[in-house]
Amino acid sequence: MAEPIETEPGAAAPETSAGATSPARRRGWGRKGSAARHDVEAALRDVENAVHDLEAKARAMDARIEARAGRNLTKAVFFGLVLGFSLLFSLIVVKELFMLFTATLVAVTVYELASALRFAGRDIPRVPLVVAAVGFMPPAFYFGAAGLWWAFLAGVALVSLWRIIETVRPAMREPGVSLGTDLGAGIFVLAYVPLLAGFAVVMTAQPGGEWWVLAYLIIVIAIDTGAYASGIMFGKHPMAPRISPKKTWEGFAGSVLAATIAGVLLALFMIEAEWWVGLVLALTLVGVATLGDLTESLIKRDLGIKDISTWLPGHGGLLDRLDSMLPSTIAAFVIFQLLG
Repeated sequence: MAEPIETEPGAAAPETSAGATSPARRRGWGRKGSAARHDVEAALRDVENAVHDLEAKARAMDARIEARAGRNLTKAVFFGLVLGFSLLFSLIVVKELFMLFTATLVAVTVYELASALRFAGRDIPRVPLVVAAVGFMPPAFYFGAAGLWWAFLAGVALVSLWRIIETVRPAMREPGVSLGTDLGAGIFVLAYVPLLAGFAVVMTAQPGGEWWVLAYLIIVIAIDTGAYASGIMFGKHPMAPRISPKKTWEGFAGSVLAATIAGVLLALFMIEAEWWVGLVLALTLVGVATLGDLTESLIKRDLGIKDISTWLPGHGGLLDRLDSMLPSTIAAFVIFQLLG
């Protein structure tokens, strides 16, 4: 019969088998592992809650900015950067690409405006309008201002003839249909969008003109940004509450300051002109861009819509972003001809 194993006082208990651990020690390790898992899970929950809090605060801030400014700032900045990089590439790398870039923007904008006018009851044909608008750009690029004006006359003839032929259908001869008003609306679309945008193409085709186009676009962006930032922070006195309630005199002051700084710097370092040329360009564009913005707001107000379209996230439609640039193009073209 085997004798029991004697142990000295204070000695560790022998293992029951090789590599085995006592049940008490296993229970201790289990408690420690459970506590560690609990601590890790608690830390993860804290991180998750912190992330949710940040997301909630970010959404609340976006909502406040959108309520104040009337658009989603994050989406507006993202799509603005996409359009901006596309513009820079087409304008600086290969001039012909700018003609195609402008034609694309013009086609979409004309379709937007024509659709909005049709929604308001003006029966204007969208297909010939888009075709005519795109057709403005090659003559503007290769034949200058004269080619642009001849393209405009051809576009007016095409749209008018198309609309007159449409009246052969009985539905187009109903008492509520006004042929003269529809023709006037079609001519307005051609003059407002592709004709004004075409002068940017005319400038680009001339030696050094691409830098003037880039300069006036940067100034207009500075005007919009300065007005936006100043209006958000300091805006209290509406400029034209019945037309555009969110436009304030404080925002206008910010646009003047931003345009002046941008204009002088661009004159000295981009278009190689005297500083006062940049000042003249900036102050002229401030007035024209502001009037263009108010004009587009008046059009939307008359049509009873908030945005010309909703396909461009954060911006509404292209016309909502080009409203100040389109009339600024003709102003920049005149200054370019006189001082450039």
